[in-house]
Amino acid sequence: MTDPAKVRRHAERVRELVASVVRSQIKDPRLGMITITDARITADLRDATVFYTVLGDAAAQAGTAAALESAKGMLRSTVGKALGLRHSPTLTFVLDDVQDQVKHIDDLLAAARSADAEVQRIAASAQYAGDAQPYRIDEDDDADTADTEDTEDDNPPAGAERR
Repeated sequence: MTDPAKVRRHAERVRELVASVVRSQIKDPRLGMITITDARITADLRDATVFYTVLGDAAAQAGTAAALESAKGMLRSTVGKALGLRHSPTLTFVLDDVQDQVKHIDDLLAAARSADAEVQRIAASAQYAGDAQPYRIDEDDDADTADTEDTEDDNPPAGAERR
């Protein structure tokens, strides 16, 4: 079993190495405006997943994916030499759709804000369905409570005898 801290360090190093090689050594014209966002490596240090984002449309994303697949061997050998491991980790490239998720969450938040504003607008002009005071107050109840306070001596406690 490998130390989790060691795995995190190797994953960070893989991310840095791949970003450096993509920036400086890969001259593929299909490679678009790419950002390496994250890398994760398995506990046995054999498989690494590299997440990336591409600025552009679907064609730019497809071209970048093809360029990364064609450069996978060079990237793997560079990572293997730099990490100094017995086995170079296999690299898998995954398009990170963070931007799409952020846009979706922003749309959901905007819809929630507009729904809240609508509720506030309706609540501002709302009126009570019945009386403003929903509980009935009887004047007779006030008189009854005054009469029972005077007659406390007539009712002895539960365990006391009457004479």
